[in-house]
Amino acid sequence: MIEAQAGPGAGEVEDLTASDLLALARGSKTAEDRAAAELLQVAARWADLHPPESIHSAASFAVAGCEHEEPIAGPGTPLVAEFCVAELGAVLGITSVSAKKLIGHALELRHRLPRLWSQVHAGRVPVWRARAVAEVTIHCTPALTREAAAFVDAQVVAVAGRIGPAQLDRLVAETIKRFDLATADPAADPEDGYLHVDPRHVTIHDQDVHFAGTVRLEAEVDLADGLDLHQALAHRAATLKALGSELPLDARRAKALGDLARTQTALALFQHGHTNRSDDGQDLPVAREVVLHAHVDATLSGDTTTFGPTGRLEEGQRLVLLDQLKSWCGDSRTKVTVKPVIDLNAEKSAPGYAIPDRIRDHITLRDRTCVFPWCGRPARGCDVDHVTEYDHDADAEGRPQPGPTHTDNLAALCRFHHRLKTHTAWHYRMTAPGVFEWTSPHGHRYRRDRSGTTALDPPDPGPPELGPPSIPSPRR
Repeated sequence: MIEAQAGPGAGEVEDLTASDLLALARGSKTAEDRAAAELLQVAARWADLHPPESIHSAASFAVAGCEHEEPIAGPGTPLVAEFCVAELGAVLGITSVSAKKLIGHALELRHRLPRLWSQVHAGRVPVWRARAVAEVTIHCTPALTREAAAFVDAQVVAVAGRIGPAQLDRLVAETIKRFDLATADPAADPEDGYLHVDPRHVTIHDQDVHFAGTVRLEAEVDLADGLDLHQALAHRAATLKALGSELPLDARRAKALGDLARTQTALALFQHGHTNRSDDGQDLPVAREVVLHAHVDATLSGDTTTFGPTGRLEEGQRLVLLDQLKSWCGDSRTKVTVKPVIDLNAEKSAPGYAIPDRIRDHITLRDRTCVFPWCGRPARGCDVDHVTEYDHDADAEGRPQPGPTHTDNLAALCRFHHRLKTHTAWHYRMTAPGVFEWTSPHGHRYRRDRSGTTALDPPDPGPPELGPPSIPSPRR
């Protein structure tokens, strides 16, 4: 176990020499690495305590949507009861998805990469690097056998874990060839069939939004496709400049990429008459619209409406500038739908179990995201749950309805956490409109409101912290 040692206070740090500060920094980093290694052990042991057999203590009935065996690491690692990840994630203050990944990495390292696991706990390999290796061996296509994973383990440890992404990709490709894991298709590639790791991808970092409303995009494509895209962007950027755009080249190329996407969507709709069938009757993927839900504050003064300079996009819960909205709406291909304001202070109800759209919109706007602790899935894609279960037999038996379809008894839950609430000992209640208090099977409590999640358990005091930095005295 990690031994907590009290560090110097804020005032004491100011009195340290440069050498002392370096020693303190090194000690802090060592403690951080040791704590991260111990957390991996905790995650692996948590999985040991929750095998698939433990499902029966949480959900002893077999119904559609109940808990099931969940493989979260590579072949040969033990299975884990699906819903156990939620409680570990809640205690750590991370999402259930992140907790699942943590447990998966711990099991992958302990069972399929044991040498790397030992190096981590000996302090020779940092946890973040070991987890990067585990992430690759878990999700490799084709899947690595235990023998193939052991080969990767031996090669990585030979360099004390100092391996970068490119080297790791080459090592995995060599492993696939060495253990003959892929199905060769000489017609596709006469030299080695599918015996390689395909690096192609397009990733849009839509959860990391700049204050100007931009997102990063990274991609790796075929050489020919890359050259074609470069030529298309260069041509469109030059066209924009000829049309009078004063934007710099990089900005025009970025705008050209968006124009390219919208033009392709419009072309697909035009060519196929808004249907998803080709001329020979074959099914085609439907060209999709991009729908954004923007909320902007407005003030009324007589007949004049004044909008604030900023607003909020539901997608990603991010800031949006009013000028951006105006530019988007100015596009001739943009369809704008203005919906009436929903008063979130006015309670709404409906007879029966079904939830009408007007109430669903109310819950979506009030909760914004799934209301489970730390979950950030947008409410518009969530289920609407009756906090207190709706009794379908109450009316027929002449009893009052314990779980009415009323805004003070409804909440947005993503499908995973909806199933978790239904089939496990997790339970919650609404303490005020949009404010929820959750209790885990082990008795930990959390409050979830529009500002986020707060743990209600008495905090663990732990080691003393440095405290906020003080303001340095002026030089004389």
